[in-house]
Amino acid sequence: MKVLYSCLSKSWGGMEMYTLTSVKQLLSHNIGVELLCIKGSTLQNEAKSSGIITHSISGDSYFNPAGIFRIISLISKGNFDIIHTQASRDLWLLVPALKLAGSKIPLVFTKQVGSFVVKRDLLHRIIYNRVNLAFAISGVIKKNMIDTTPLPPDKIRLLYNCIDVNRFDPANARRTEIRNEFNVPESELLIGMMARFSPGKGHEEFLGAAKILKETYNNLKFVIVGKASYGEEDYERKIKELAEKSGLSNVVIFTGFRKDTLNVLSAMDIFVFPSHAEAFGIALIEAMAMQLPTVASNADGVLDITIDGETGYLFENKNVNDLRDKISRLIKSREDRIKFGKAGRKRVIDKFNIEKQTTEIIDIYSSLISKNL
Repeated sequence: MKVLYSCLSKSWGGMEMYTLTSVKQLLSHNIGVELLCIKGSTLQNEAKSSGIITHSISGDSYFNPAGIFRIISLISKGNFDIIHTQASRDLWLLVPALKLAGSKIPLVFTKQVGSFVVKRDLLHRIIYNRVNLAFAISGVIKKNMIDTTPLPPDKIRLLYNCIDVNRFDPANARRTEIRNEFNVPESELLIGMMARFSPGKGHEEFLGAAKILKETYNNLKFVIVGKASYGEEDYERKIKELAEKSGLSNVVIFTGFRKDTLNVLSAMDIFVFPSHAEAFGIALIEAMAMQLPTVASNADGVLDITIDGETGYLFENKNVNDLRDKISRLIKSREDRIKFGKAGRKRVIDKFNIEKQTTEIIDIYSSLISKNL
């Protein structure tokens, strides 16, 4: 089996990172995979550094004749059995290329982000009619696809994003080393969030809650992990200025982008996921796998992940005071922190285990290829 994976994005966030994870996972199961990406993107650079075969096109617009002809050449010579894209906008290049090449290769795409645009006009019907199967990464995304695309419901399957639960295991982490790096003694609780700097990720609410909690407790530190993605550098500066203006400079740590995610998570005592409208939440399940108690917004894809009062607390979306209250409950109760952490890891192992998911995806690929023969 040979798969062409696609993610034509200049950014470096959850979708792009998950693309790389998925490609590596398939390769580890002896599936031949090559990656189509934007020339010079972080995704291409990271993939190359991992020894993955990449093919690139320039530009990421919907109208890209040069890109289409590049893909025609690629699929004509590549002997691919299936094409899988993690970005629905890629369909605007992949579908014309497949049609012009006269190729019947099965086309699968994963919907990572919701859309408010109804896509049932003639052009969208032509594009989506070529899709053999679509995966939705959460219940809210599945509903969004049914509501906005011309795909029939029987072509849409719920398939959560997953992680390697053997890698994200507290037994593998270096908590003390990371806390020493951050200068956080064990006598202090470290409360953290992990997200790229982008509007809607909840940085303002996190800092707002931190400002209030700082006045109540004298044993807290806060950590924000991540960096700005392409074109969002101004937002990162704004958040850092907000922390300074809020008098939080001595208790908030900005780590920038970190590759040692599991070690950074192991240094935390409470994980906060304040995103306003997240399709899913890889960082949240990573934290849960690391046995961290969590506080997350009660919105969208988070509802597929957290069980309120069992694996963590849900707070009212964008409500700083409710976020503060839920974090405070965990600060006060070490017993609940331990209980939620254990329950969270168990849930991730049961529902968001990438080994189980990869086996399922390979079976789906095989079925689609068989139908195409």
